[in-house]
Amino acid sequence: MSGRDLERGPGKGPAGEGGGGGYPPSAGYNQTAYYPNRRGDSDSQWTSWLVPVIVVANVAVFIAAMYVNDCPRHNLGFEGGCVARFLGRLSFQPLKENPLFGPSSNTLQKMGGLVWYNVVHGNQGWRLATCMWLHAGVIHLLANMLSLVFIGIRLEQQFGFGRVGAIYLISGFGGSILSSLFIQNNISVGASGAVFGLLGAMLSELLTNWTIYTNKAAALFTLIFIVAINLAVGILPHVDNFAHIGGFLTGFLLGFVLLVRPQFGWVERHYRPANARVKSKHMGYQYALWLIALVLLIVGFVVGLIMLFRGENANDHCSWCHYLSCVPTSRWKCNN
Repeated sequence: MSGRDLERGPGKGPAGEGGGGGYPPSAGYNQTAYYPNRRGDSDSQWTSWLVPVIVVANVAVFIAAMYVNDCPRHNLGFEGGCVARFLGRLSFQPLKENPLFGPSSNTLQKMGGLVWYNVVHGNQGWRLATCMWLHAGVIHLLANMLSLVFIGIRLEQQFGFGRVGAIYLISGFGGSILSSLFIQNNISVGASGAVFGLLGAMLSELLTNWTIYTNKAAALFTLIFIVAINLAVGILPHVDNFAHIGGFLTGFLLGFVLLVRPQFGWVERHYRPANARVKSKHMGYQYALWLIALVLLIVGFVVGLIMLFRGENANDHCSWCHYLSCVPTSRWKCNN
């Protein structure tokens, strides 16, 4: 993998290097009060199966990419010999070419990596979706999958596979769109845009269901701290922070739409006297946030896709935005 390729956050997935995350324990959500007819254990509400399936799918795709890569056959030796040659055709590219223990840039492009020119001028819009299933190397894969497990399983246990799956896929797609608008000379791969979407959804879920949480200030501070750290790490070179930002913003808006919880009074209405006043299912601000988020999502995707397929470069409309993905220092330079 050349130095011009971008991986979506190897070791920089949500909740810090090497993964981690999930709901902060300080959120203090009272599951017994919320579901009076269920057990108090929040993790017993839903059985998480989608997140493990996604992890297995990502691992399978990576193995397939390494099989197609076939380093012993295609490596010309200019950057050194293949790594872990005992793996046969699954051995890795030379570390000078790809320090993440993975395939070559040509293989990533062949397998569906995000390449702006192919999407816009080659009628290959499918790359906006396929790139989130590819990874630049073993380190990249492990970092993203650990983050997905720590964040995704807890969300799926609380909200079910349908909503979490929708957030994951749509957020990954949103991250790909923003990445294509700003980074047009590199190959971009990775699931961290989708993982960042789950992290964004966690934050908006906390905000829209604010009244049913205890220790809410501590939970909010913890989530904001996790988000800030991970986005800050994304300004290092060769990391596609635009995919992170696009995925996070998409998931943040989707959380207001898909992760709204009823008020306590609505859930407990069956246990109150017949003449007791029943609260509405949702509060007024929840409806307002739902509508605003839905409108912003639709407008954002429509505008983004129009700009993308017109071949526009978003850097022409924002002269400073490139600093969101890479900040040059005396130790490294930022190209494109």
